[in-house]
Amino acid sequence: MSGSVKSAQNKQYINGAWVSAVDGLQIPLINPATEEVLAKISFGNEKDAALAIDAASSAFKIWSKTTPYYRAEILKKAADYLRQNLDTIAFDMVLESGKPLLEARGEWTVAANLFEWYAEEGKRAYGKVIPTNRVDKRSSVIYQPMGVIGIITAWNFPAYNPARAWAAALAAGCTVVAKPSESTPLAAYHLVDALVHAGLPAGVLNLLIADAAPVGEAMLNDSRLKKISFTGSTRVGKLLMDGASRTSTKLSLELGGNAPVIIFDDVDVDAIAKAASIARFRNNGQVCVSPQRFYVHKNIYDQFAEAISKYVSTLKVGSGFEDGVNVGPLITSKQRDSVVDLLNKAKAENATVLTGGHVPEHTDKGYFIQPTVVTNLDQTSTLARNEIFGPVLPLLKFEYLEDALAKANDTEYGLAAYAFTNNLKTAIQVSEGLEFGIIGINEWAPHGTELPFGGWKQSGQGHESGSEGLYEYMEKKLISIGSIL
Repeated sequence: MSGSVKSAQNKQYINGAWVSAVDGLQIPLINPATEEVLAKISFGNEKDAALAIDAASSAFKIWSKTTPYYRAEILKKAADYLRQNLDTIAFDMVLESGKPLLEARGEWTVAANLFEWYAEEGKRAYGKVIPTNRVDKRSSVIYQPMGVIGIITAWNFPAYNPARAWAAALAAGCTVVAKPSESTPLAAYHLVDALVHAGLPAGVLNLLIADAAPVGEAMLNDSRLKKISFTGSTRVGKLLMDGASRTSTKLSLELGGNAPVIIFDDVDVDAIAKAASIARFRNNGQVCVSPQRFYVHKNIYDQFAEAISKYVSTLKVGSGFEDGVNVGPLITSKQRDSVVDLLNKAKAENATVLTGGHVPEHTDKGYFIQPTVVTNLDQTSTLARNEIFGPVLPLLKFEYLEDALAKANDTEYGLAAYAFTNNLKTAIQVSEGLEFGIIGINEWAPHGTELPFGGWKQSGQGHESGSEGLYEYMEKKLISIGSIL
């Protein structure tokens, strides 16, 4: 593995110390581009979770009483540490996730920005004074830290996903039991390193590389843990909701997406096709807000199909360390097989592959699939109904605005949606008619550190990033004082 990662960090981080899992279990960390074993990683379970919750519960008594200015200094120092070590931590991200180095550097830059942004936003958790109907009564609302928070994050953005939730929870005055994906633990190690370097007290954040099922149960069944923030699949999110209904544990859920893209016939077709070829295949399509279902107006459908196929066919597939690589491997063989299975089902439904759809000829190792464009689909097609989470771009037709909205909204998901038009009236109508929590009109990145991120329908509940992300980890308290005159 990379010499940039200390061997001590192949462990759990509990109560201020790197420790082996209680049962001594280890799992291999695999490089998805080469299938080589990078390291043996300590792998915990509910026993480790209990120790982490113990530590976080004890630390909360002190951390929750610190000022937001004190917490801000730690978060800002952690952000600086990440920026100073960008080359090292980006290198490790490429090793464990396979994404191109440029994408890895960009993700770490955003992670550092999240630490810095919440450092400042934590100072602005303003309450309010409410005028009352009595002269001898004063009423106000204040916000206080919620308590111990369990934060479970996914592998597709191994720095961004944890940083977004950890920074908000820590800035709010909460303590954290974090369980990142075992597929990408190196990023989590670096995030912990940054916080420790910045002076984070022991027990305030505890890291578990562990089996998700028993850890999730341990979190749900311990009354000291007040909330679980989960980033992952809709299926697992529903399981957490079932468990939370038994224990009244609060939840924030950022789940799956099947984002539609509506392209009207008044756009620059070639320009949109070129940009779409980059946006769709960012991180190999392994993005919850990735533009997936492309609904193209019938008047420009053939022209767009030709243009997008041309650009997608030029994307370079390979190791994230290679110059000019646009698309790396999928994260695991299981993920690759899932995408191949969806493609095979689409072909059985008489879908047409315009480009890609196979393993690149130059790769004998690694979980690669050539970026793919598929046409001859309808609303019932496998590729239209399922979140692909891979390098496949389905093309579908629409005739008029209401037709496009009906097709775009015909899904259980409601995370992100996109539309491209030069008509202001159309832009307003489509943005208000789409049943999704995040709408991008004439842009591919309708999200940011300062903006609320959350889905409708079965794509989740609650919000991350923005000021909304801070309040997800705070309790609102009404204080009324009477007989003051």
